[in-house]
Amino acid sequence: MAKNSKKIQKEEKDEYGFTLNPIVLIQRLLQGRSFLSLGFFKRYWIYVVAGTVMMLMYISNKYVYQSDKAKLGTMKVMLNNARTDYVDASSRYNSRILESQMKSYVDSMGIDLNLSTEPPYKLTEK
Repeated sequence: MAKNSKKIQKEEKDEYGFTLNPIVLIQRLLQGRSFLSLGFFKRYWIYVVAGTVMMLMYISNKYVYQSDKAKLGTMKVMLNNARTDYVDASSRYNSRILESQMKSYVDSMGIDLNLSTEPPYKLTEK
């Protein structure tokens, strides 16, 4: 009798809950019923909620990662532009210092040389 009551309880659990028995799953699918019943969600609601929260956290983490990766790409471009601007400004500054030092050196020698305002021309023979 005890075995019979356990069998009935097991059948009731299979009827209202989740089971991995392929025969029961096939029967439910053929009858048009879902293999995830309301009893399953009542019994395992904490796991369902925890799984859902973990999936949402995974999706949001992936979104944050992708947006941070895009920001990093734009920051790399900005860094390259800043480096280029730095090298350009540094070279202009160094050329002006060298030019002014050369001008002061020429002036101290007493040579009358001036800065040309026109670009140099290449002379060619006709």
